[in-house]
Order: sequence, then C-alpha cells, then structure tokens
Amino acid sequence: MKIDVLSLFPEMFEGVLHSSIMKKAQANDAVTFSVTDFRDYSTDKHRKVDDYPYGGGAGMVLKPEPLFGAIDALTADLEKPPRVILMCPQGERFTQKKAEELSSEEHLIFICGHYEGYDERIRQHLITDELSLGDFVLTGGELAAMAIIDSVVRLLPNVLGNADSPVLDSFSTGLLEHPQYTRPAVFNGMDVPEVLLSGNHAEIDKWREAQSLIRTYERRPDLLENAPLTDHQRKLLEQLKDKKN
Repeated sequence: MKIDVLSLFPEMFEGVLHSSIMKKAQANDAVTFSVTDFRDYSTDKHRKVDDYPYGGGAGMVLKPEPLFGAIDALTADLEKPPRVILMCPQGERFTQKKAEELSSEEHLIFICGHYEGYDERIRQHLITDELSLGDFVLTGGELAAMAIIDSVVRLLPNVLGNADSPVLDSFSTGLLEHPQYTRPAVFNGMDVPEVLLSGNHAEIDKWREAQSLIRTYERRPDLLENAPLTDHQRKLLEQLKDKKN
C-alpha cells in the first residue's frame, strides 16, 4: 500500500510513522508513506493557503488551489485513482469495518485540514471519503489521520506478528474482545479463571465467546443491534438478559 498525507504540519508525522508497528510495516515492504506540505502548491507569492469566507463568518477557510494542485501532482501518472480521504468532523464516523475496507486499497491520500473549514469545491470534486473519529473537534486533521492510518496499516499482511490478532480484535467480530490473562496464575490473591489453565481448547473457546458477549452487553449494548450473532450467541444473550432482569 502507498499512503500519501497532505498536511500543513508534516513534522507532526515523524514520530508516528517511524516508530513501532508503522516502522515495522515499512521495513516489511507492506506500506510506503509520504507526507507533503500542501503549502508548497499555493499559487500565492506569500504561500497563503487560507482566506476569509465569502458571506462573512468566523475563522478562515482553506483555499482550493493548493489542494487541487497537490492532488494533481500525486495522481498525474496513475492508472487507477486512489481513495482521497478528507479528515473532517462532518464526515462518516470511522469504524473497524471502514478500516478493513480501506486496508484492501492500493493507494490512500489523506487531507488534513486546519482553520474553520474547507472550500466546498474541495469536497465536491477532489475527495472520495470524509471521515471523522467522533463527535468532537480537533485543531487539525493530523491526529485523526494518524489514528486511521495506524488502524488500517496494522491490518495489512506481514505487519503484526500474529496473523490472527486483527481477526480477533474488538469490533472485528462485531463484539468486544474477551478478557485476557497472562502469568502469574495467582497475583496478590487474584486468580486466573480455571478454564484458561485447563488446556481444553474447546471449553476455552466457549468461555471466550460467552465473555465477549457479556462484555459487549455490559459496555456497548448498541453493538449488538447489528452484530452477526449465531443462534448459539443469541441464546446466550437471552440468558444473559434474563439474569439481569
């Protein structure tokens, strides 16, 4: 995968893209990153990228010319158009399902905005997706882009050490992940559940399935509305609800 980022503050990405899993992903040739300061594509002699909104109002609006110029430069020789993602609090709320969808793409371009907003022609003619991390506002799109890039890249082949890890993540199955334990088996009088020490993998799988369902019901019951539950899981859920009532 190739990921391009358009930002007015490219230095913000240095630590994130060259550490931990992102560093490993590049070393394994799973992804390449490029961060461009779209101020370089300003047509103004002062390298201006924003202006006052027509009709008045608070704040400044990003001008179309720099972003159109940057996108043209990044896509000039491509046979297949990339996904161009606008980071915006008005966008679709980002989910694990969206991360899985984007992880199948060959080329992603992220636009990180600042100031009051974007000239609407950027939305209408440049982008394929508008994404938001949630119902809150950040000072710019960089932090949101970093989070989304991380969630997408970790799903690529040969990035995580265990290929099953992303499959079993919270949200990937439609449910929250079950509780996890490690050594020691007893710590400060607190025991690891006996089933996990039994070596009976069938029983362990049953326990994990039930715990995942319980945790989702208690913490994020809204996820159960659209979760692809099996008949067995639905039965477990009904039993859980009966106990709570």
